[in-house]
Amino acid sequence: MNHLKSDVVLPQPYLLFLGDTTEPGYAKTAFGLRDWAGERCVGEFAIDGATVTTGLPSLTPEQAATMGAKAIVIGVANAGGFIPPTWWPALVRAMEAGLDIVSGMHARLRDIDVLRDAAQRLGRRLIDVREPPANIPIATGKPRTGKRLLTLGTDCALGKKYTALALARAMNARGVDATFRATGQTGILIAGGGIPMDAVIADFAAGAAEMLSPDAAETHWDVIEGQGSLFHPAYAGVSLALLHGSQPDVIVVCHEPGRERVLGHPGYALPSIEDTIDLALRLGSRTNPRIRCGGVSLNTARLDANAAARVIAHESDRLGLPVADPMRGGDAFEQLVDACLS
Repeated sequence: MNHLKSDVVLPQPYLLFLGDTTEPGYAKTAFGLRDWAGERCVGEFAIDGATVTTGLPSLTPEQAATMGAKAIVIGVANAGGFIPPTWWPALVRAMEAGLDIVSGMHARLRDIDVLRDAAQRLGRRLIDVREPPANIPIATGKPRTGKRLLTLGTDCALGKKYTALALARAMNARGVDATFRATGQTGILIAGGGIPMDAVIADFAAGAAEMLSPDAAETHWDVIEGQGSLFHPAYAGVSLALLHGSQPDVIVVCHEPGRERVLGHPGYALPSIEDTIDLALRLGSRTNPRIRCGGVSLNTARLDANAAARVIAHESDRLGLPVADPMRGGDAFEQLVDACLS
């Protein structure tokens, strides 16, 4: 896939660092790299207290280095994007083993004295991928050539990135010229480029979305990774900026069956799929009056195959739209791709 070029060539392969994470939803960077760039991951490394695992081999930094690892990647995307002091000794150990550090957190590696001093002493690199490009313009709202698809969600961490990657891959498999456009740290690590939308100054966020999906051939599709949720009490701003700036022709709404409360904000109930579609189409029509919903992507990872099939069929009948779990594929997913391209 084509993509925005990164200014830094990332050292690979990776050792995935899970810290002391206990919430699987916060380890989405590690899971994303495992699922979409598994050939670049030698294993995982966690510290005391961690209960989350990717299922990759558990390795010390020293073992990973002997297996050819070049960097340790912080595989966590916690609320606030901070790097707690409890992680610092493990990250220093990784540098002592010969690994660079790659991070997509809001906190900058170079701003942590312990890590910066160790990197200078050991000759290691501290690479922050959550760095937006310079000179992002204010959004114009002007139509652009080409076609665009944006994934939106009823919440965070439920499949917007996976859905966009799967749709772009399926389009390419059909001979359609499609590009996955990464908007978060995990997507950037997978694709090798993109814009970390949540690190862009608010006034320029819609402009960054325009920059991410520029004019293209009429038959070309940009498949844009969504962020947050239009209903999220903290992250709705980045979701709306992506919606206005990307000017999608098609949206696909992502949801996890059974999730009832906003991740990290249990005082808020999740919006319905219908309300999410309705709000997205009303707001998105501001910059693209032709916007439509191609269908719904369900994250059924917590369900067995039979239960997933029943939920997918039921929701499709109820909503009158194609519904699929892209990670399960099958006829339902092919129908979703058909609807997006139609």
